[in-house]
Amino acid sequence: MRTTNKIFILIGLLVFIFGIGGYLGFKQIRKTTYPRVNGVPTIYLHGWGASGQSTNSMIMYAQKYAHAQKVLTVVVPKKGQPYVKGEWTTGVARPLIQIVFKDNKESNYQLTSGWLKKVMVLLKTRYHVNRFNAVAHSMGNLTLMYYELNYGRNKKLPQLRKEVNLAGHFDGIIGIDDKPNRNSLLKNGKPRFINKYYRYQLAQRHSFPANQVAILNIFGNMEDGSNSDGDVTRVSARSLKYLLRGQYKSYHEIEIKGPNAQHSKLHENNRVNKIINDFLWD
Repeated sequence: MRTTNKIFILIGLLVFIFGIGGYLGFKQIRKTTYPRVNGVPTIYLHGWGASGQSTNSMIMYAQKYAHAQKVLTVVVPKKGQPYVKGEWTTGVARPLIQIVFKDNKESNYQLTSGWLKKVMVLLKTRYHVNRFNAVAHSMGNLTLMYYELNYGRNKKLPQLRKEVNLAGHFDGIIGIDDKPNRNSLLKNGKPRFINKYYRYQLAQRHSFPANQVAILNIFGNMEDGSNSDGDVTRVSARSLKYLLRGQYKSYHEIEIKGPNAQHSKLHENNRVNKIINDFLWD
């Protein structure tokens, strides 16, 4: 009897141990299983040398006046996979996602577009995202552009629907490869002088998703004689229209004038914020 009792006790302990293990394993699975979320997310891409701080104002304005809600911050390391802060629950109609590049001074847009692809793969596989909107400032514009030229037609990835370009240096930056009042647009809209980045974009422009993306191009003019926002000339920013002619679904550009049209002040400008909100959600 003693031997039999020991056997039953041993069997009982094993059942208990495996039961607890199975329960904990189930809880772990539940923790790493993400819901199928609703709503088309809008991603925010910062500029060179910046961080999430530079897109905070736009996000806060959207939350206050457009009933949008920030759901995630996606941090993108130079190597390895992006990681997420926050929680995206079901029922958020206008989700906002802030993207932060740890290496915020990388100007190899082939590389940064690859980083953005990792973000899109994450959003697709984890949250089942099929469509997205984007708001890009400064360097973020070329990261987004190169991403669309390289991966935008890949239907396995989320598809861009609305794009806000803020202070986009598509054909040069003052002090690097452009000067105030040096360049001009020809009658057909093509810039007279073309830098290496614009040349690449022109060569690849038919890779941009055709008749799919509505574009709002916002640029600054401080009215100080430079015809620029201090970093990006009107010509450089407006060269986007010629670049994507025949590819976009719609295109609209708005010039912001005065001292608050300075390059870094554009993303802190409430007039700009309202224009962006109206474009994305009205």
